[in-house]
Amino acid sequence: MSGILYVVGTPIGNLGDMSPRAVETLEAVDFIAAEDTRVTLKLLNHFGIKKPMISYFEHNKYERGEIICQRIISGENCAVVTDAGMPCISDPGELLVKQCREYGIKVSAVPGASAVITALAVSGLPTGRFTFEGFLSVNKKSRREHLNEVKNEKRTMIFYEAPHKLNATLRDMLEAFGNRNIAIVRELTKIHEEVIKTTLEKAAAEYAENPLKGEIVLIIEGAGDNAEKEEYTLDEAVEMAVRMSEEDNISLSEAAKRTAKLTGIKRGLIYKNTVERDDNNEVQ
Repeated sequence: MSGILYVVGTPIGNLGDMSPRAVETLEAVDFIAAEDTRVTLKLLNHFGIKKPMISYFEHNKYERGEIICQRIISGENCAVVTDAGMPCISDPGELLVKQCREYGIKVSAVPGASAVITALAVSGLPTGRFTFEGFLSVNKKSRREHLNEVKNEKRTMIFYEAPHKLNATLRDMLEAFGNRNIAIVRELTKIHEEVIKTTLEKAAAEYAENPLKGEIVLIIEGAGDNAEKEEYTLDEAVEMAVRMSEEDNISLSEAAKRTAKLTGIKRGLIYKNTVERDDNNEVQ
């Protein structure tokens, strides 16, 4: 008889948040698929659990997923865990669940903490309707395209972000969204837990000089009712193209092309005024 895949939520910082059912499940399964076996070993040791593990993360998920599925089909029960929080949410475990479903393997959830919901709950921003956007790309072009796609989103938006990328992300958000309210939630359930209520403009300025540390969730106010009518001026488009050219180390022509997609202003017009501005600066 085929076994079961248990999707087991683990604490996002405070081990006291581990549920009794999660402990019982990890004790009962035949093996554990872990994002980082070193991190999971600390968790298991804390609760006195000894269980074989298999490494399962982004760069081996296809190969290991098949191995895990075959073991479950042969009758073993498996628990999949991530380093912190609920597996399969912005996490390679998503693929494992899909593979199990395709094989007809039963998948059972053992709910636990989730940084998405926990951060939203303490953000002070509207919670009735929201959208989770996960991690933004490290590629500047892809990151800006993602933000441009959701700039008219009226629901509260939630993003995960790494501290070393925070400054660039805040600048790009300010450029794409304008000056909106934001809650920067960091180190949830840990000693240095903090909820910073501010605006994108203030945050972009403050954390350029004073970077934050720790795990970060960004909660962004949704667009206003007239967001779909937002328009860029030619001067704003030219400024955007110049900054993009400098930061991304690309030609003015390429920057004008990308800016045209973001603003709706013709590429030729942006490029012409950008070049003229450059020429005027050289003369001065």
